[in-house]
Amino acid sequence: MNKKSKKKSSPLKKLILLLLLSAMAFGATKGYELYKGIKEPNVDLKGKEYTYLYIPSGAVYSDVLRILKEDNILIHSESFKWVAKKKKYHENIKAGKFKIKNGINNNALINLLRSGKQEPVRLVFNKVRTKERFVGIIASQIEADSVSLLKALSSKEYLNKYAKDLETAMTLFIPNTYEFWWNTGTDEFMDRMHTEYKRFWNESRINKAKKLNMTPEEVITLASIVEEETIKNDEKRDVAGVYINRLNKHMRLQADPTVRYAIGNFEIKRILNKHLEVDSPYNTYKKWGLPPGPICIPSISSIDAVLNYNKHGFIYFCAKEDFSGYHAFAKTLRQHNSNAEKYRRALNKKRIYK
Repeated sequence: MNKKSKKKSSPLKKLILLLLLSAMAFGATKGYELYKGIKEPNVDLKGKEYTYLYIPSGAVYSDVLRILKEDNILIHSESFKWVAKKKKYHENIKAGKFKIKNGINNNALINLLRSGKQEPVRLVFNKVRTKERFVGIIASQIEADSVSLLKALSSKEYLNKYAKDLETAMTLFIPNTYEFWWNTGTDEFMDRMHTEYKRFWNESRINKAKKLNMTPEEVITLASIVEEETIKNDEKRDVAGVYINRLNKHMRLQADPTVRYAIGNFEIKRILNKHLEVDSPYNTYKKWGLPPGPICIPSISSIDAVLNYNKHGFIYFCAKEDFSGYHAFAKTLRQHNSNAEKYRRALNKKRIYK
């Protein structure tokens, strides 16, 4: 090749080399951007170690993007979308409660959401007096909404499969701490509570209830009165014994907590004569026997206090005048009236009139 032809080819080689270098630089830049999108941290929790992301049942990809935006945890939403598309996350949306750690990258975040690996919910409920309050407590802890739960607890047909009616529906729930998945619906919740109910009412408890000539629903109903009467676990068996004595003697229970439930006011300190006149099947001053259902969800200690009540001769009791939370028990009406007068004087001294 002559010198002239070499000179002509030199600019072409330079152009090709320049294009190659540009392509390599572009590729390197693009590769670095892709690396950043996959591997660099993309979750900023503003100083918190972790948070929880809740994805509801039936959610689609656009719902997840909206939730992420509302929760404001992503540093770069576009890089998340790019990685999500590559990993086909839109085809693998899982509902649940997900624990998101601060500083994780898109790859780890999407892998977690795709896997459906949830954090369990420790569902807790204790003494609750009304269905409306109960469904609110449950709906605040799992996905089942309060409207659906209340509808279930207000349906004769629905409750029938659990051998409950409108009055005994609340006996299905045994207070405890239960582990659930957050995306638990009403049917799943009710089925689980029925399973726990049957587990609680084992052979031993069933036999004790039979010795009392009571059904589990009746035991829980009486336990709910005991629950409202005293906060002292060490006197619950004595309180239960008083009410069983009254039932056995065919006396009215005359339990103040049932009157509060009947009038719908749980705050009043003193039950007055006008309160005793309320016409309700829950007013045990007017009605004989147990009320038709529980006046609250009683604790396990109150249920077992009924099943293992103390046998004694007391048929009366009232709060002690020292406001200790304990009660004075009596075998005779005369003794009871004396105890009650001491308590009334103590209330008057503190100017508690209602």
